[in-house]
Amino acid sequence: MNNTTIEIYTEYIRLDQLLKLAGMAATGGEAKESVQGGAVKVNGAVCTQRGKKLRPGDCVEFTNKQITVGKTTP
Repeated sequence: MNNTTIEIYTEYIRLDQLLKLAGMAATGGEAKESVQGGAVKVNGAVCTQRGKKLRPGDCVEFTNKQITVGKTTP
């Protein structure tokens, strides 16, 4: 499984935004369908909330890839 860290400057990022930012979904609609279809895990559990707020330390799994949310300062 590929593991990538996506650094954010804000307090949180929404799940659908993270999927687009990481290139795991080409469009918001694709991200929405993937999340609502139960294909995405957050911290090891299936998550169907596309607007779920992810904070640094959270881990997302989708299409055999793993993304960890990191925090960076501007």
